[in-house]
Amino acid sequence: MSTITERAAAAAGRTDDATAADSTPAPTYTPAPLTDPGIPEPGPDGPEQVPVWVAWSRVMGEVRGVNKGDWYGKPNTNGSYQFRGVDAALNAFGPACRLHGVLVLPIRTETAYRDVKTSGGKPSRECTATVTYRIIGPTGDSIEVQSAGESMDSGDKGTAKALSTSLRSLLFLGGLVPTNDTDPDATNVERGEAPVRSAVQYLDEITHPQTSAGRLRQIHYELKQSSQLGVLLTNEVGDEEKAGDMVVRIGRERAAGGVE
Repeated sequence: MSTITERAAAAAGRTDDATAADSTPAPTYTPAPLTDPGIPEPGPDGPEQVPVWVAWSRVMGEVRGVNKGDWYGKPNTNGSYQFRGVDAALNAFGPACRLHGVLVLPIRTETAYRDVKTSGGKPSRECTATVTYRIIGPTGDSIEVQSAGESMDSGDKGTAKALSTSLRSLLFLGGLVPTNDTDPDATNVERGEAPVRSAVQYLDEITHPQTSAGRLRQIHYELKQSSQLGVLLTNEVGDEEKAGDMVVRIGRERAAGGVE
């Protein structure tokens, strides 16, 4: 754990000799300054009362393109690249949505997590999030769309990163916003070999009443990938049951009971 003095020195760009050998500089993230997209505010009468698909198409007409201005790594150096971050998406779509009376609201989120390691062996957590958004027009009618996001983080920011990536993807892909370059992710972390969970380590999650149907499907896939579908587990009533059969059975029971 670094001391206050060491953190202050690091913030000022100085590193003591005693800690220099153990310090590995993290890749820098350089955000582009946000500029006014030039989209006016709605007038005193508010947005025109049109169906949601008309309002969304007008939003698309306002946002004709968003350049990549954010940098991963030091700009114009080997290994660095540019990308369009979530702030760039919000800066462009926020004023356009306000002008045409459009709301973009997340109404359902399904997340899944697994422990992974970076190529350097550092423990991390991977989060995948599938978010259902409701796009509401000025008259109150709406359409629903889904978008997915993924992140890997060694702290407690993995879910927030995955949700931000999901929203960014929704706005740029749902808005058909062009760019001249390939759009890589905002992070460039190479995965190391992920530890394989044993079938018994999934047991509590499989039987937990709050485990979603989507997560059960993912667990079945992970067990299949590790050739553990036939491993015997002790189920809720004390009987031995194959792991794959248990996942399928519980998933069907919850689907029949209306649990998503």
